[in-house]
Amino acid sequence: MIYCVEDDDSIRNLVVYTLTASGFEARGFADAASFWEAADAQIPRLVLLDIMLPDEDGITILTKIRSHPKTSCVPVIMATARGTEYDKVIGLDLGADDYLAKPFGMMEMVSRVRAVLRRGAVRGTAQTLQIGGLTLNPQQHAVLSGGESVTLTLKEYELLKLLMENPGIVFTREQLMARIWGDDFLGESRTVDVHIGTLRTKLGSCGSCIETVRGVGYKMEKPA
Repeated sequence: MIYCVEDDDSIRNLVVYTLTASGFEARGFADAASFWEAADAQIPRLVLLDIMLPDEDGITILTKIRSHPKTSCVPVIMATARGTEYDKVIGLDLGADDYLAKPFGMMEMVSRVRAVLRRGAVRGTAQTLQIGGLTLNPQQHAVLSGGESVTLTLKEYELLKLLMENPGIVFTREQLMARIWGDDFLGESRTVDVHIGTLRTKLGSCGSCIETVRGVGYKMEKPA
């Protein structure tokens, strides 16, 4: 089931109709309250989430989705008004899987939904990763550092997963930006440095496994 949270009746009805015609089950909600009530009864496969809503805004809803254990792994595609670059960057940093700039075409929307669901299916079949005292379980979307559970944002999690999947491989900042944030992300490479810094802090003593390669980027190394 795909949930569309959009207060514009015409857009919401068209999105739900198009998704249904494309073979998906879909429901629409005009506000956060009705969305949360439905999500409590049935966790969706994916959420299409508008930023501007009459009660809770989309950024607040996204933050709650990512912080709740039952919904933390649910893919979210944000819908932003064209030109609101700040909302796009904030949404991606908080864990949105993709975004659509309004006005968007229905076929583009279906294509984005299918792509995000495919990525989620690949993540769901991945094996547990372990390096030193670090353990990452893709199926549970869980990270343990020294046996202790660690709470990460989606981007921090994806950074860690990419590095753990490729121990010893050096990634440039540009490569990490493209792999984690997407080729069309307009932020600066400093974004990578900030996320690596917070990731190391959250991992505690295991954070030292993420090594800086001066002038190049970062890599994951097994502890001596």
